[in-house]
Parts: sequence; structure tokens; C-alpha cells
Amino acid sequence: MEHAVHVAGPPVHHGPCPEHAAGAWPAGVAYPPVEPDRFTRLVLRLHARAPRWAVPLAALGCVGLGMAYALLSDPTHSDPDARPTCLLKLTTGLDCPGCGGTRALWYVLHADLPAAARHHFLFVFSLPFLAWLFVSWAGNRAFGWRLPELRISPKVIGGFLALWLAFSVARNLPWAPFTSLYV
Repeated sequence: MEHAVHVAGPPVHHGPCPEHAAGAWPAGVAYPPVEPDRFTRLVLRLHARAPRWAVPLAALGCVGLGMAYALLSDPTHSDPDARPTCLLKLTTGLDCPGCGGTRALWYVLHADLPAAARHHFLFVFSLPFLAWLFVSWAGNRAFGWRLPELRISPKVIGGFLALWLAFSVARNLPWAPFTSLYV
């Protein structure tokens, strides 16, 4: 007969359990931990040995590569259908939610904020917030700094995403004043 002792956590079973066949797990018992494969063990070892500043540096490197791409490609002087192009614009002719972002980044990197805002206002508006979120996260992660964190509620994030959706729809409307949003 099986007796279960309930403590804080899953039940503990004492004695043999005749109703469960060999290899079957009794009800209410968690699955056994899965042994990680060789690649997962390698990644976990590298993560454990990596210095604290490695992940923020890698993220900064990715941002730097995006900025270098914007600077080298000069999207302001390329043809509208030059490769690589947006798949949504290529297939439908509509501006996607991020359309104009690369040009806006190019103008931001050249300190021309009005032109950047002309190409993607919401991208330019969100840059200071994204920069502060990165600096506070990276400073905490790499150096243990306790910078004031920007607390953004889910309602604010939802409102921003709704505004971005409305902006994306409005910039594709074919009549004035929405045609001024076309990039």
C-alpha cells in the first residue's frame, strides 16, 4: 500500500507502488530532470566562466553593427527598392511599422533630428528611453551600478504599441494629411 506524506512541495512516496508499471511516473510527481546535451553543457560552462561585462558588451556590439550598417549603406541616397528591402513593402506596397527606421537612425547619427523625426517619429521619440534602459541594465550587469530604473507599466507599453499601430495605419492612408507621413 502506498502512503503519501504531504509537505511543502510535491508528495513524497514511501514503499512500493504496485499500480504503477516500471518506468511510469506516478501522478503528482514532477518529471525527472533532463540531462543537457553536450552543446548545452558547453554554453552553460561558457556562461558561468564569462565575465560580468560580456553580455552588455555583446549587446553593445550588436547595436554598433546596426549603426555601422546604417552609416555605410547611406539609406538616404539609395533607390527605394534597393536590396535589402522590406518584404511587406515589396509584396504589398505598404509601409511597414518600422519603415523609415534605418533612415531615421542615419539622420540621428548625423545629428539631424528633424529629418530623423520626419522619417520615423516614434523611433526617434523612443531612442532616449531605450538608451537609458540599456545604460541602466548594462551598468548594473557589468559594474554593479544601481542607477535609477525606468519603470514602465504594462499600460504605458500597451499604449505605445497601440500608438505605433495607429501610426503604421495612418502613414499608409492615401489622402491628406496622412500622405505627409509617407516615407
